Amino acid sequence: MKREAAPRLAWGLTGSGHYLKEALEFALELPNVDFFLTKAAAEVLHMYTHSITELRKRARVFRDTTASAAPVGLFYKGHYHSVVVAPATSNSVAKMVAGISDTLVTNIFAQAGKCRIPSIVFACDTEPEVYTEAPSEWVTLYPRRIDLENSTKLKGFEHVSVVDSLDAMKRAVMVRLGELNQIG
Repeated sequence: MKREAAPRLAWGLTGSGHYLKEALEFALELPNVDFFLTKAAAEVLHMYTHSITELRKRARVFRDTTASAAPVGLFYKGHYHSVVVAPATSNSVAKMVAGISDTLVTNIFAQAGKCRIPSIVFACDTEPEVYTEAPSEWVTLYPRRIDLENSTKLKGFEHVSVVDSLDAMKRAVMVRLGELNQIG
């Protein structure tokens, strides 16, 4: 397969608002980022007053509009060096752990694994108590035991780093980009 001269970073957005604004700001500072949105992500972006139209002015955006998740074919052609899913809902994490790839983001995660492309997942539910921003206020949530267990299970996947904070996500992305600079 022909490889891209400069592979890109695939950034998956799910239906979580947990540090969504900060994750987007960080992602948009990086070079060569493409966004992959689930249907829930498109809804949540709107609830948190982020415009997909504005996002498209700054990056390529793929939406969950095809049953076969057609954009995953780009992973086979070397278009991407890494996947970041940030923020990741407990639903998406559970699907990743179970091997279910029925959304665009869970599909790119699965294909990245099959292509041995490293993934970084900023899981929302990694602590027994989470203080997070809802669309109109900050709230305290108490992830269920199953949510915490799934985040732990995902940490055991090959080529996957699970992070539990915005700062840890930023560090993991910068380490990955640094590794690529040393290779190239």
